[in-house]
Amino acid sequence: MVMPPLIALEQATVLRGGRAVLRDASLSLGMGERVGLLGDNGAGKTTVMRALVGLEPLSAGRLTAFGQSPKSEADFVAVRAKAGFLFQDPDDQLFSPTVIEDVMFGPLNLGATPSEARATARDTLDRLQLSSLADRITHHLSGGEKRLVALACVLAMQPLVLLLDEPTNALDRSARERLITVLRGLDQAMLVVSHDLGFLADITTRVVALEGGRVWPATLHQHATVTPHLHIDRRI
Repeated sequence: MVMPPLIALEQATVLRGGRAVLRDASLSLGMGERVGLLGDNGAGKTTVMRALVGLEPLSAGRLTAFGQSPKSEADFVAVRAKAGFLFQDPDDQLFSPTVIEDVMFGPLNLGATPSEARATARDTLDRLQLSSLADRITHHLSGGEKRLVALACVLAMQPLVLLLDEPTNALDRSARERLITVLRGLDQAMLVVSHDLGFLADITTRVVALEGGRVWPATLHQHATVTPHLHIDRRI
């Protein structure tokens, strides 16, 4: 029996300033899938993610999420509780005075008590080897630290789906390897936007490419130590 996707766009069009950023774009994410989304700068990759959680309205097409077709803002609040979105710029996601308060915010917003939220936040920071940052002032962190703390904020909400927009930006080699280890150990389905083909080769089960407003099947080819290269199948 084929399971329905957790979240999907079907022939979606998004207009911005009269221009179609997405045009008849279709993309689905099923249980356990880890899908890499590639494309040139400005192709609309972040728009896809924003559309999946209702931050970009569709001009045409259909969005389904967790068995529903969300329409109202209340519908999308429920979707965002299940689809954790890691923004490309962590400064858009971190706003509390300290790291522990930032990571607690999501669980508190979902109804956890302060003690429950703090326990969840500390457990999440520990899993990411970030416990030493718990009481640090958020805006004093390095770019890489902010990115990992932003991921902790998302994971603390225990979402069913992870939407990760350029998660390796600003990470040094050791932090990147730690991120790969963490993501490999998670059960959540993932949609990952990244220009880091090696990273995508390490964690994804399939890749697609956004070009001309549409999503195309794609393949990452890798030979020994050669950097992976992308092949886009435009035959459909």
